[in-house]
Amino acid sequence: MLLLTCLVAVLLTGESRGQAVDKTLRIDCFPEPGSSQQGCISRGCIYDTNFDQSHPTVPLCYYPSGTGYSLSSSGLANPYILNKKSDSVKNPYGADISPISVYHSNIGATLNVKIGVQGRYEPPVQFPRNPSTSSDSLRFSVSDDGNLFSFQVKRASTGTNLWDTSIGGLLFADKYIQIATHLPTDAVYGFGEAIHQSIKHDFTQYTTWAMFARDEPPDSAGQDTKNLYGVHPFYVCLEQDGNAHGVLILNSNAQEITTGMGPHLIYRTIGGNVDLYFFPGPKPEDVINQYLALIGTPALPAYWALGFQLCRYGYHNLGEMQAAVTRTQQAGIPLDVAYADIDYMDRYKDFTTGSAWSGFPQYADQLHQAGMRIILIFDPAIQADYDSFQRGISSGARFIEWARQDQVPSAINGQYPYVQGTKIMLGVVWPDKHVGFPDFLETSGNTNKWWADEFTRYHSQMGFDGIWIDMNEPSNFGTNQNHPWYYDDDDHPNIPPLFCPLTGPDSVLEVPPYQTQAVYHYGNSQLSSNTLCMSAKMGGGSYNFYDAKCLYGWSEARATRQALSQATGKRGAIIS
Repeated sequence: MLLLTCLVAVLLTGESRGQAVDKTLRIDCFPEPGSSQQGCISRGCIYDTNFDQSHPTVPLCYYPSGTGYSLSSSGLANPYILNKKSDSVKNPYGADISPISVYHSNIGATLNVKIGVQGRYEPPVQFPRNPSTSSDSLRFSVSDDGNLFSFQVKRASTGTNLWDTSIGGLLFADKYIQIATHLPTDAVYGFGEAIHQSIKHDFTQYTTWAMFARDEPPDSAGQDTKNLYGVHPFYVCLEQDGNAHGVLILNSNAQEITTGMGPHLIYRTIGGNVDLYFFPGPKPEDVINQYLALIGTPALPAYWALGFQLCRYGYHNLGEMQAAVTRTQQAGIPLDVAYADIDYMDRYKDFTTGSAWSGFPQYADQLHQAGMRIILIFDPAIQADYDSFQRGISSGARFIEWARQDQVPSAINGQYPYVQGTKIMLGVVWPDKHVGFPDFLETSGNTNKWWADEFTRYHSQMGFDGIWIDMNEPSNFGTNQNHPWYYDDDDHPNIPPLFCPLTGPDSVLEVPPYQTQAVYHYGNSQLSSNTLCMSAKMGGGSYNFYDAKCLYGWSEARATRQALSQATGKRGAIIS
């Protein structure tokens, strides 16, 4: 009789296990594809059998409200020590790490809250971290209501909660970290790079946005949640009274956010720690100034770089570029800068000029005499059998590598004498042969010096004024594919693609328990799709590509800034 009563209660409420959470405040317990009632319950979560067609994005499988950590009696002050709640749902994607710590500090008016474990990977980015100023201040407080730890960040002048993690859902495993918060309003702007029809995020439904650098162009007029070239885990929020604040989540692993109807925010990452920076504003421009005090201001480009510019891919020769520039000028359209894409290169190799562009240096001189400037494209990957690559090896430059010598595919690397005896990971991009990817995070300085010297050498032949760096997600063609697209391209030889260890003990970083929407959005995919293996090594062997991949473009831009200054002696401009 008792069993029958319980069964009836479940059917009447539509919830299978635990106390129901309002549909506007849920944290998805099955954010990857394949959610089911059985799978949900096996995770200890709650399943709602009542699908609401008017709100189809509401999670049916969600965490109980008591999911998270509790405050340890031995950690009652900064840093706060947290233990996994004994009655909490376990992390579905790995063993719970317990204890973890919560530490808060100030950099001027900026509040830093760090959650995690000392010694875990942190992005190797050197910020200025200058103290910020504000006419307002932020207050950090903690609570342990119902034995569930949460913290609040309040605006001192108004008492508005900017973050309030009492919604629950804090999880911390080696490769799955999650934190959720109530938001003061739904007027949130930022995160990216992605496509949505309005600058303001839509909180009328649940939407997940992945952040993981990918060679993926914006190709939709409507909303599209796929991750694009850049990674920007920063947002600005306008509060009810018009005050503004900002939040940076400093993390370089694959990560994502879900905007919920609460309004609330769920953040997930598969590595590192949770490193939060709160900027009090109170004006939007104050938020940006405080943000820049932390991370540094952008490099100031040359004045000419703010002018009218002409760029296209697909010039077959120099004459076509000249004709395009002439047509534009004859039409009365202002023109200050002309670009050349990879068409100008000799078989797409950096620091070379193709035979169909033999008069290019003289044409650059003509543009300069007419008061114009020229920007050339350069990709990071260097073909493994020509002089630029050889000079890199000879000068001690480092390239992204396999973790161990026994992982190196001899059938590929054996073709190239310059990589013999190394662990260099070779991939495929535009050139006819395999390429190596410079390791701009290594700290000896050899790689950056070689990079600058190559630009200086080429500038002595071809007088460019600015540099367009592309393919630095970094992009790689055909990873893990038996029949990559270039096998059907007459302009590219059928050289074997890169294969990553997707099974066995070396697959730990390639196929983590949760792979984020940066994988799930594309169906049958992997984190290494369109890029290098997650198990590769960067920073001279100090970092896993799994952790630091999203810093590749930034690290190349930093090295290229040095290269442009050395090559031209001028400020110029760098487009990335």
